[in-house]
Parts: sequence; C-alpha cells; structure tokens
Amino acid sequence: MREYSVAVIGAGHAGVEAALAAARLGEKTALFTINLDAIANMPCNPSIGGTAKGHLVREIDALGGEMAKVADKTFLQSRMLNRGKGPAVHSLRVQSDRMKYHAVMKSVVEKEPNIDVIQSEITRLICENGQVKAVVTALGERYEAKTVIIASGTYLKATIHVGEASYASGPDGHLAANALSESLKEAGITLRRFKTGTPARVHRRSIDFSRLEVQEGDEPIVPMSFETRGELKNTAVCHIAYTNEKTHEIIRGALHRSPLYAGRIEGVGPRYCPSIEDKVVRFSEKPRHQLFIEPMGEDTEEMYLQGMSSSLPVEVQEQMYRSVEGLENVEIMRNAYAIEYDCCDPTELFPSLEFKAIGGLYGAGQFNGTSGYEEAAAQGLVAGINAARRVQGKEPVIFPRSQSYIGTLIDDIVTKGCTDPYRMMTSRSEYRLFLRQDNADLRLLPVGYEIGLISEERYQRFLTKKEQISAEINRLNSTGVAPSDELNALLVSRETSPIANGATLADLIRRPQISYSDLAPFDKARRELSDEVCEQAEIEIKYEGYIKKQTAQVEELRRLEKRRLSPDTDYREVVGLRLEAAEKLNKIKPLSIGQAAGISGVNPADIAVLIIRGENGEGDKK
Repeated sequence: MREYSVAVIGAGHAGVEAALAAARLGEKTALFTINLDAIANMPCNPSIGGTAKGHLVREIDALGGEMAKVADKTFLQSRMLNRGKGPAVHSLRVQSDRMKYHAVMKSVVEKEPNIDVIQSEITRLICENGQVKAVVTALGERYEAKTVIIASGTYLKATIHVGEASYASGPDGHLAANALSESLKEAGITLRRFKTGTPARVHRRSIDFSRLEVQEGDEPIVPMSFETRGELKNTAVCHIAYTNEKTHEIIRGALHRSPLYAGRIEGVGPRYCPSIEDKVVRFSEKPRHQLFIEPMGEDTEEMYLQGMSSSLPVEVQEQMYRSVEGLENVEIMRNAYAIEYDCCDPTELFPSLEFKAIGGLYGAGQFNGTSGYEEAAAQGLVAGINAARRVQGKEPVIFPRSQSYIGTLIDDIVTKGCTDPYRMMTSRSEYRLFLRQDNADLRLLPVGYEIGLISEERYQRFLTKKEQISAEINRLNSTGVAPSDELNALLVSRETSPIANGATLADLIRRPQISYSDLAPFDKARRELSDEVCEQAEIEIKYEGYIKKQTAQVEELRRLEKRRLSPDTDYREVVGLRLEAAEKLNKIKPLSIGQAAGISGVNPADIAVLIIRGENGEGDKK
C-alpha cells in the first residue's frame, strides 16, 4: 500500500497541471492515467490558445504553470488573433505539433521528483466521515491519499457515436473509465451527461491546396510564456476552405441518421463549438461555413478540419467533406465522432474547486463541465495548488473574477453552474480591459510567487520589468517634443492634426492614430527596452482613462470579495432575505459577498441584507 498527499485521476491538460503544481509545492503526488500515451493528449484540435483562451494560458504561466512553456517548444504556427481590435481582446493562438506536445509534457511530468506516474484505471473512491481517504484501481490496488483531484476529461463512462454505431470508448480509441462513475454517485456526487465532438483527420496528399486560402503565421512571434527567450519561427502554414450549398444538402438529407437528431445522444453539446450538423440547422440562412485546414505535426501527414466536427455516418462524412472545394478527393484517416461522458455539477464545488460535501476531493477540467484544454489546465493548476495547501494546513487560494480570467471561469461555473460545456470568452468578463493577456504577469506573478510556484530569480526579473514600465511611463509623460515639419508630416499622414506648440510624447501616444514606435525618430532620449516594457507603457498611456475607470470598478468588487461569508451559514435564518435568495444561497454556499452577488436569483436587496448583517456585527451567526 502506497500513501500520497495528492492523487490525481487523469493526466490530460488538467491532470498534468494539477500534479505539477502539487508536486512543486512539496507534496508527494500520484498521477494516474489509463494510458501513458494519453498524457497531455490533444484528442481534438492540436492548438493552444485562441480568443480568451490565450488569456488563460498567459495567466497559467504567470502563476507558475507549464502549458505556455510547452506550447512555445512545440508550436508549428503562431498567430495573434483580433489584432484589428483593442488590446483587451488580443489573444495568442498556436497550432501545436500534437505528438511533440505530448512527448515534452510527458517528459516534464516524469522528471518531476515528487510525481509518481502510474498507468492504471481508478475505479473506486474511498471516503470516510465526509473525507476522501483513498483510491482503488481496476487491479484492486489501494492507494491512500490525503487529497484527490478528479481530472477525468471525457473518459468517464464515455460513449463514441458515429451514425448508427455507438460503442464504449474514450477519445482516440483509448479505453473508457466505466466504473468510477458509480463510485462517485455512491459518494453523493451529482453526475450529468455532456457531449463534445471532433472532425475527421485527412491525408495531406489528398488536399488540393491551390484551391484554398493561405493563412500565414505572424512575424515577429509573441511567445506564449513570459519566460521564453530567443527567436521563434513558424514552420507551417494553415489554410481556409468553405462549405457550400451542396455540403448543406448532403447534411440535411442525412440528419435522420445523425445520433444527435435521432435522439441517441443524451448529453448536452457545446453551445459555442457546434457540430457542422448543428451549424447547418441553426444557421440555415448562411450560404457557407468556414473551416480551417491545419497540420497535426511535422512528422505526420494528418490534417485537421477545424469547424466540421460531426457524428454522421462514415459514408455521409466522406460525401460531405468531398463536397468542399479543394477536398474533392480527400482521404479520411480518422473519422469524425461525437463523444458522451459523465461530469459533475460544478455548483457542488467551492471556488477552491473542493467538493462541499467531501473534504479533500477536488474537481478539475471537463469533469467540472467545461470544454477546452486551456480551461482544463487553469482549473488543474488551481486544484493542485489548493490540494497541496490543504495537506499543509493552509487556507485555499481563491482567485476572484476581478483579478483574472481564471477567477472568472471558476466563479462562473461554481456560482452559476453550466447547462452545456463552458467555454471561456472575453465577453464573460466585466473587466476585460483590465484583464488583458499582455499584463497577466503584472496581475498574477506576485500571487504565484507568494504561493511558491515562482522562483526568486524569476520574481526579481519581474520586479525589474515592473520598474522599467513605471519609469518609461513617467518619462513619456514628462518629455516634450517640439513641432517640426517632419513630425507634423507624420501626424497629417496618420489623419490626425499637426501641433503648433510643444507636446509631451504621452500626449501624442494618446492619439488613436499614433503608436509608441511611430515617435522613435523624434524621441532623442529613447532607451533600449524590451518589447514587453514598451507595449505596457503604450497601453497604460493610450487607455489611461478607461483603465482608471475599470480599476475603480475592480476595487469595488474586491471590497465585496473581501467580505467573507461562512459556508456553514443557514440563510433560511437570515432575517430579510427572500425565500428564493435563501434557497440559492444555501445551495451555492458562497464564500464572499462578491460571490453571492453573482448568484442567479439573488438580487441587490438581498446583498444589502447580507452587508447590513455584517456591519451590525452579526457576521455568520445563526
């Protein structure tokens, strides 16, 4: 019998971050996986980042996680999305080499001294007196554990659907975890069925790239990790194709054979990443839908058809894909499929991601009802941190929504729940100008340092960067530039008015048409600074008014988040609360007034009751 401080069930993107965080905080950790070849697997698109997801990856990096570093080591193409919009929605995305990402992350996990990587299926959870005690494998082995993190991804009681065919399987043909669900139900955990899907993988030689739009990567490349140094290069291009009316006719004609429309799929699918069948039905007025043709890796001929996930029969898939221009002779290597799986109701979790009813048991990733590698990794990091801190007798770290997208994600799922797989989007945050991906280290690296996941050396480099940003902002605000023919010619060429008198460099940067780099020829005292420092100085100056307004809103929310509530409070006994509010508060058991304010069914009058109750010194007394 072996004993561990932390046992992690599942080694996908949530599981590896959870295990690494717990181990790096000094706790002996067991990482269980059904198959070692599935560690950090990318069963869907081999990419990291994207709109809002890039924010999460940057935040994971700032807190000491691993995803961004591995993404930088294994990418094929890097792009910054939404460059035509403001910095709040700029999001990094890289197309990754699938097998290299898996291999590098597997190596990182295997080389971590405090992690034992074990290939075995966990079939049973042992709980006593409301506390988790151990896990049991399919071979009957028992492992004692002070804390357990469930990061089962889409493996729990997983079922694959392709047309009329259905069979038990995890993603990519790996075994499903069929036994653990019953044990979790016996422990009192509510399970639900969700669904996701993936498109076909096709052979590169069968695609006519001359008929497709080319999508190049960005140059120069912005790294995912704040720690990455040196030159990064794109080694691949992606392509864009479009469905057409013939494609849609094929799909509409086969809807009766789709398990989704024939009623054979019980699970709820992702609202923001629908199958091609869903797109054709829900957006019937659209004459075409975009799909991205992306490489799976440098050492494979497989190509991924992003945007055309499906569960239609194999022969219909072939007709459907071959109706697309450039794919007329396409050879399918892996068929598209839908997958159903069990997951929990995340409102049964505290914001620490610990289950309210079972001490020491945590959930992370798709088990919590979310979708996406990045959302999973973010939750894994938080669960790993808090499991380790529980063993160490420390208070959990709660990430408020005012501080990060990680906090927004967790607050959304544990406070509001999710009726379909939750996907992170910039629109989910009220504070997106403040919570940009470019300043993730300024917001969160001190937190990672305090937790113990950021080294002293990295922290000192961060402090130097912070000082340089402040000094450069002060210099730009105090450095004047005289009018000149050259300067005014630049201003007029950018469709902004010339200056007749002197102006500070900051005044000119505040003009939407003028950038920090535009003024280099007129800035005689310009210092040699990193691109990151220059970017921060420019954003802080250009958006100063908006940032100040949003900072004030953030501070107000933080004031409410600091007003703690006890999870033991019986809100039925709080005088002045409406019955609906009391019921909702008793279900969620919020840990702060800020969290309580986000619960559906709790209105401002109810929040006022809780605030007054605290001000009267009643606190959490019944």
